[in-house]
Amino acid sequence: MALHRLGKDPESKNGGSPTVYYDDASDNYLLQGWKVIDAARLEQLNIPAHETVIEFPKRMMQFFPEVRHGGA
Repeated sequence: MALHRLGKDPESKNGGSPTVYYDDASDNYLLQGWKVIDAARLEQLNIPAHETVIEFPKRMMQFFPEVRHGGA
């Protein structure tokens, strides 16, 4: 298994987040973003105990290969 960093947020103040990774073993993306802690927003979602919610800026969508190359 290898994680491949596809892109970091060029507008991040500290240069460390958000980030898009691709996991070649699971064929899934891993997203590093801002943890959502606002109770009013979270109560609108049905989040199972084994999941979490992050906020991810729209400008980061460019790093997904499907977006960059126009398809899968």
